[in-house]
Amino acid sequence: MFTRQAHFKIHPVAFLAISWMFICSPGATAQNISPDKKPEPITGIITGQVVNENGQPFPNALVYAVSPVASMQRMATTDSGGSFKFDGLDSALYLLFAAAPGYVMPARAQEAEPDYHRLNDSVTLRLTKGGVITGTVVSASGEPVVQVAVRATLVLDANGRPPKSVGFQLPRATDDRGIYRIYGLPPGTYVVSAGGRNSFGGGDAYDQDAPTYAPSSTRDTAAQISINGDETNVDIKYRGDTGHAVSGSLTGLSDASSNASFNISLMQIDNAAALLAAVSFAPPGANTFSLYGVADGDYELTAQSFSPSGVGGISEPRRISVKGADVTGIVLNIKPLGSISGQVALAKSELAECKNKRQPLFSEILIATRRKELPSEPPRFYPSQGVPEQSGAFQIRSLTPGQYSLSTRFFAKYWFLKSIVQQTGATAPAAAKGAVANNQNDLARNGVTLKSGENISRVTVTLAEGAASFHGSLKLETGQTVPPKLFVYLMPAEKESAEDVLRFFASEVGSDGVFALNNLPPGRYWALGQISSNNEPSSEMKLRLPAEADVRAELRRAAEAGKLLVELKPCQNMIDYQLPVSLALGKN
Repeated sequence: MFTRQAHFKIHPVAFLAISWMFICSPGATAQNISPDKKPEPITGIITGQVVNENGQPFPNALVYAVSPVASMQRMATTDSGGSFKFDGLDSALYLLFAAAPGYVMPARAQEAEPDYHRLNDSVTLRLTKGGVITGTVVSASGEPVVQVAVRATLVLDANGRPPKSVGFQLPRATDDRGIYRIYGLPPGTYVVSAGGRNSFGGGDAYDQDAPTYAPSSTRDTAAQISINGDETNVDIKYRGDTGHAVSGSLTGLSDASSNASFNISLMQIDNAAALLAAVSFAPPGANTFSLYGVADGDYELTAQSFSPSGVGGISEPRRISVKGADVTGIVLNIKPLGSISGQVALAKSELAECKNKRQPLFSEILIATRRKELPSEPPRFYPSQGVPEQSGAFQIRSLTPGQYSLSTRFFAKYWFLKSIVQQTGATAPAAAKGAVANNQNDLARNGVTLKSGENISRVTVTLAEGAASFHGSLKLETGQTVPPKLFVYLMPAEKESAEDVLRFFASEVGSDGVFALNNLPPGRYWALGQISSNNEPSSEMKLRLPAEADVRAELRRAAEAGKLLVELKPCQNMIDYQLPVSLALGKN
């Protein structure tokens, strides 16, 4: 029996804590068409099971179904057999998360794209025992420090890399013996601190102290603790250093932001890891801010506004230095956010081999943006993707200034992403006066630079029918095993398509030697198996970024030298392809 399913609203902070893709074939016609001959389903179900690390059912776990662009989400609880069910879901894409005290979901690789699910999917979610850090906080005289907040901050993930985003660390207070216990920690390397950081507007008597890091240190000499599902004792001798205040005012607020709330984030960068030193939330109408318990150091300060109407803004990061005194009088100028809008077009094929294939549903298409990575990023409260309306029109709102790449996720086996372009020419009346009309900017290849408050429009994302698939495995000799981080790449063989980033594909080879590449434009490809280094892109999204042009050229030259040519016909399913292992082990 399925139990306790509820509607709930995720506050932006909670949403962050629960925390992101043509060649013209004969007979193809580009047009805006209905996404399916039948109306899209209005509601449906998603079912599944939560299991533990041994594959056994996990009862009484919470499961969240989160739409990447909607604020209303759903929650259910697993039954005695670990099963869950969401019914009455709107047609959309969903991210599913499981949670239970002391347990975590396996970490996803930083470059891996999220696993989206659709109506009628059956999903298995796995929970593993999280790590534990426990210990005692005592004063310089050895007395227990009672009710001081202790936090464990991730500085390196399970693969030894700084995390891409900054999360909020939920504090655990010490008891009357000075003992604390932080559980449910994902694998990685942590620093542990006590006191400081008045993050949510209230708390304990130690909020305005500077944090004391284990064993009894400032941040620069803090011990690093490795956690991998085990329990580690970390004692802290509390220093009681005086923390400092950082305060100022907010400007640039418009009438549209009168109902907006604000958050102010203070970031510290240490060895490429961004630490959230403090965060403060201000109610609507506020125009001042204060952060307390800030230790000496160099920081970046950023203010963001957000409102139920979707109107938001952000300030440029302000660098500050705290050295033995409060820092006051800072002015953060909040500027409006930008947007990208356009249309999804479907180009249907008239080829016989592509007849009666399922078309994409607009409700199951996700237009996503990826901002060029910066050394530090404050926690962000805005979705960076959008879903088309039934007309195919889409808009991605509340984008911070910067350089963006666009990608598309969709679910239709025989369709592929043909192009992402922006019409940059003049309108027809202007063109009649001598202006050049209908110029196109290839956003898939070049990306787009968005200024504060700018609205990029006239973007067309074209999906075309006729996609092929390419599945196979390595031809392993007796005793050979699949090396880690081995990828199979497909790159366009035609010289005229060498710069078409949408014809570059990558798939990691599984431990069983199997690989799969889907939604491929028909055409001729060079195939290459290669071990990816830490500096090389290991996902299609990153491989297609404007900054990776040299990497794509190098991979294509290596593939040409290997002379492994694959030709894919429209709507062809190539299965059981045997990739020679000699071509896959050419790089150490």
